[in-house]
Amino acid sequence: MGKHPQLKPYLEPDRLEAGCDEAGRGPLAGPVYAAAVILPPDFHHPLLNDSKQLTERQRDLLRPVIEAEALAWAVEAVSAEEIDRINILKASVTGMQRAVLRLSPAPDFLLIDGNRFYPFDRYTRERFLTVVHGDATYASIAAASVLAKTWRDEKMRELAAQFPQYGWDRNMGYPTPEHIEAVRRYGLTPWHRRSFHVKELEPTLF
Repeated sequence: MGKHPQLKPYLEPDRLEAGCDEAGRGPLAGPVYAAAVILPPDFHHPLLNDSKQLTERQRDLLRPVIEAEALAWAVEAVSAEEIDRINILKASVTGMQRAVLRLSPAPDFLLIDGNRFYPFDRYTRERFLTVVHGDATYASIAAASVLAKTWRDEKMRELAAQFPQYGWDRNMGYPTPEHIEAVRRYGLTPWHRRSFHVKELEPTLF
């Protein structure tokens, strides 16, 4: 019996289902990342759970396992510029849609973390299900959450080397006091989301 037996392997057996999730909706800086994963129906790993419930080390252990054993997986980044243009909800959904379209084989059905998604391509409303707390419900969504989170954290650590004053290797672009103070002192970078308004920064930005 695994550590998280509550994770369901699928919604319906004998159907190719992809789990989809995103990471990075809340930060002030950096892309939002989305992932889509098709797991084998018998996939099991004792650590697998909603990525927010895992330590960084656990996520880093899981990522190569998921990437090696998934039937298909894809990760997409949606830039701060595109987030500002279409809004963060649409950017998150767009990222998941782009990831799904890269899957081969193409899934028959999508399991989406959250409560918002839009039909696209051949995925009509009958071919996807939104699941609140889906990353703690279905193994494929949990796997997608791990990939989205680890890929995004890796990118933020890369960006932190270019912009060390913002502490992105520690805060991953989220509005921590350290990050807010750095924006106040040094201004915005090309990686900041201009459409995100933080109350503490209103005198600076407006």
